[in-house]
Amino acid sequence: MANRVLVSMQEGLSEPAWFSNIEPFVQLALEKIGYDGEELSILFCNDPFIQELNKTYRDIDSPTDVLSFENGDEYQDEEGEWFNAGDIAISLETLPKNAEYFEVDKNTELKRLLVHGILHLNGYDHGEEHIEKNQEPVCEMLVLQEQVLKELNDKIIFTE
Repeated sequence: MANRVLVSMQEGLSEPAWFSNIEPFVQLALEKIGYDGEELSILFCNDPFIQELNKTYRDIDSPTDVLSFENGDEYQDEEGEWFNAGDIAISLETLPKNAEYFEVDKNTELKRLLVHGILHLNGYDHGEEHIEKNQEPVCEMLVLQEQVLKELNDKIIFTE
């Protein structure tokens, strides 16, 4: 089978030049992790939008880089049976700040946010541990995230 990846922009924001590169990358990441028959959506937004989501759903009144909202429902259509993994929101304003902090390019950071969101949709959690500069992660989710990112290191999504 395959996976369904729906990519959209917050209303009022223009699609960046690299927008069409998201779905193929996410398909490849899902395949590398071993997911099949999943449906997920990705919304690119600004900081005020993701801050409102963060406040509403996590009671944290500040913007963040990525949020994942698990669904977990299954449904069937003419193409087969699907697992609705859920929705991912990524702030286009926090992305470059993260890239600068981690001293990586925007392409590398965007891939990290996408893989991070995918893993959260599939039940992974990292508790209080976060990726830190110059430190190797120890929890299962972040170790898997970094492994997948190494395998997809040569893939280009973000183009200025």
